[in-house]
Amino acid sequence: MNYRKTREEVLAELNTSSSGLSDHQRTENQKKYGINRLPEPEKDSLLKKFFDQLKDPLTLILIAAAIISLAADPHEWAESLIIVLVVVFNGILGVAQENSAEKSLEALKKLSSAKANVLKDGKRCSIDADQVSVGDILVVEAGDQIASDGRIIECWNLQVDESALTGESLPVNKHADVIDQKDVPLADQKNMVFAGTVCTYGRALVCVTSVGVHNEVGKIADMLIKTENEQTPLQVKLAQISKMIGGLCLLICGVVFVLELMSGLTLLDAFKTSVALAVAAIPEGLATVVTICLALGVSQMAKQNAVVRKLPAVETLGCCSVICSDKTGTLTQNRMTVKEVYTPESQRCSFDSEGSEDIRKMMAYFTLCSDGELFEENSELKLLGDPTETALVYASWIMKDKKEDLMKKYPRLNEIAFDSNRKLMSVFVQEKDNVLQITKGAPDVILSRCVKEDAEAAKVNGEMAKDALRVLGVAIKRYQKMPETIDTNLEYDLEFVGLAGMIDPPRPEVKDAIEKAQSGSIRTIMITGDHLITASAIAKNLGILQEHDLALTGSELSEMSEEELEQKLESISVIARVAPEQKVRIVNAWQKKGHVVAMTGDGVNDSPALKSADIGCAMGITGTDVAKQAAEMVLMDDNFATIISAVKQGRNIYDNIRKDVQFLLSSNIGEVLTIFCASVLNLFLGFQLGVPLLPIHLLWVNLITDSLPAFALGMERAEESIMQRSPRPKEESFFSHHLGWAIAWQGIMIGTLTLISYLIGNRVSYEVGMTMAFMTLAASQLVHAFNVKSEHSILNKTVFSNGYLWGSLVIGLSLQFLVIYLPPLSNLFSLTELSLSQMIVSIGLALCTVGISEIVKCLSK
Repeated sequence: MNYRKTREEVLAELNTSSSGLSDHQRTENQKKYGINRLPEPEKDSLLKKFFDQLKDPLTLILIAAAIISLAADPHEWAESLIIVLVVVFNGILGVAQENSAEKSLEALKKLSSAKANVLKDGKRCSIDADQVSVGDILVVEAGDQIASDGRIIECWNLQVDESALTGESLPVNKHADVIDQKDVPLADQKNMVFAGTVCTYGRALVCVTSVGVHNEVGKIADMLIKTENEQTPLQVKLAQISKMIGGLCLLICGVVFVLELMSGLTLLDAFKTSVALAVAAIPEGLATVVTICLALGVSQMAKQNAVVRKLPAVETLGCCSVICSDKTGTLTQNRMTVKEVYTPESQRCSFDSEGSEDIRKMMAYFTLCSDGELFEENSELKLLGDPTETALVYASWIMKDKKEDLMKKYPRLNEIAFDSNRKLMSVFVQEKDNVLQITKGAPDVILSRCVKEDAEAAKVNGEMAKDALRVLGVAIKRYQKMPETIDTNLEYDLEFVGLAGMIDPPRPEVKDAIEKAQSGSIRTIMITGDHLITASAIAKNLGILQEHDLALTGSELSEMSEEELEQKLESISVIARVAPEQKVRIVNAWQKKGHVVAMTGDGVNDSPALKSADIGCAMGITGTDVAKQAAEMVLMDDNFATIISAVKQGRNIYDNIRKDVQFLLSSNIGEVLTIFCASVLNLFLGFQLGVPLLPIHLLWVNLITDSLPAFALGMERAEESIMQRSPRPKEESFFSHHLGWAIAWQGIMIGTLTLISYLIGNRVSYEVGMTMAFMTLAASQLVHAFNVKSEHSILNKTVFSNGYLWGSLVIGLSLQFLVIYLPPLSNLFSLTELSLSQMIVSIGLALCTVGISEIVKCLSK
């Protein structure tokens, strides 16, 4: 609690002086207190990232299938090789996407202040910021990024922008006095400065009290490293599917193995049949298809100014039901803007570039009495200085009064600097033959020092303050010549000119984005470090804070028990003046209620909540490096509306993955039933049918004629009504809404048609039967993809809406014909050429899937 200690106590405790440290002392202190660097998580090697990709349950099942296939017959190694290639391809794809995202984020990183000015034996010198040590005396000036936490020992009108750490949108006035209170919030420790914040005005000498991990920003970074990542909803669902497939696979393989032995087959032949069944049951292409579907979503999001660090993050947004958003820089522009003005002539009115002459004159006075700067660089306006003062300069600029032109017309002769105690600043400028004094500051102070009272101005000041505007007043005084003594006694007997009310305005696109979120039953919560009045006003303007909603402060939240918070949580829309741990508490509270929570933010103070949320969205332009590292997604344009686009994209991806799972599993069930039913017919009816499909046939179908349409289904466009749907519950089964039933009957349909084709061909020969079954199975799955693309009838113009699906049909059939009619391939696959009539029967049976599906869709309406 260095803020409670005097300057002398701090210097004595740290064994330093106002002259600073010597090089030897700095080296010794670095050994004692550590280096001034933030902790960073260890980066995984490419090999570890690759093996992490193999931990997916579906991938583990694929590896097991390869081992079983090789163990059954080492001579037939082709199946195992294909499986291994699929596993390696899927792993490389996932690693490549993660590395691509990391490189994009590296390019986004802003260079922090690499140097710090310190006193060394009483002389000012510049050193690397990471070499700053406890006991160093920092020399802080306007524009400097503060290198480490420290106690102010001397300051002159110091103002610091702490928005990245505390969420406070306005610069904080600092002082060097003792704060004799306990448990003072970070935002109110006015005699302390913190690493990563920026000095916007004035200067100071600061004694460094902590470095690196012990700084406030370091504590947050350390908290992020210790926070474990939870599985995304998609990962949970796919793990459930993997367990289900694995269990069914083992059960059915065991049953078929016994049946084959009972029918008289040798142990090796029965084992081969079981392996074929295992390969049939496992959707080898599913993991790859899901990865590519997510990668396509990531690619589309990148075009919409978002960088996704983890593939499943896009889908996670699809089931998002709560967005906890920071205010400053996320919902607002992080730039103070004059919104309303008051003059005795024009009264209270909205500010615009076409204001009356008295308003233009007032804004000119404000601009002359400010140190903010505005200049153009590469056709872009740049603002330099205190945000409040730059807002005034910008207001004059849009009224066609550039500050440099005003300064030429009214050259500054002298000034009385701003002081936080008297809350005023005055300048003296030459006005033709007179000297003009312009004084600006707190409206109540300005009004109290004017010759003539203006009751209406006092009333308007109160109204503007209630509307969360930051209000400044300006007054003038004329002299025939420059006063001999320039002091604060001149700031009396003033002539009141007017008031300017400023606010950090909402981003123009945010209100519409929040309305879209509400139409999709997504709740937006504002969590900010700013003042409650300001936050509430912005929230009402954006439609976040409704009539019966609650707006609380962090202190009020801390006083709530977990039970009380749970009861009131859904009525809380705004929480202001919050600490980082309180943001995490809110995120966790919503998660306990079963919601999928997205957290947006740009500051260091947002980082723990970004990581605790189901998906963290950091701002790419204004966001700090720590925030970007904690988030799953970085918004390159800092646009809140991009999040809603991501939600839409996520919902569509989830829909498409469900279609892929429906398509692939129904196809695999068809394969399993074909082999299983053949085994049953062999045992109980005395048929000598053999195995209808070999493992290599099933691998071909699963990896080629299944995967191509599955990729195409992953390209399906979002339905127009997708954002009008409520988010799916976090605990909702992947097979809800009759998906399990659809997979079952469609699998039975494909299996039955394939077995019929096999029985017809088997009357000619075993090879013809196997080839016809192979052709029917592949063609039926290529055609069945069209049935899966929509729950409604496809016999309309929407059947042509997905060109990729038609492409997969053409390519799939072409490859199928090559395998059957090209001798080297047909020999590898143990197939024979089919006659025209046999091919027509095979494809005709495959086309039956459309008619059957249309009948079921019609009956289910």
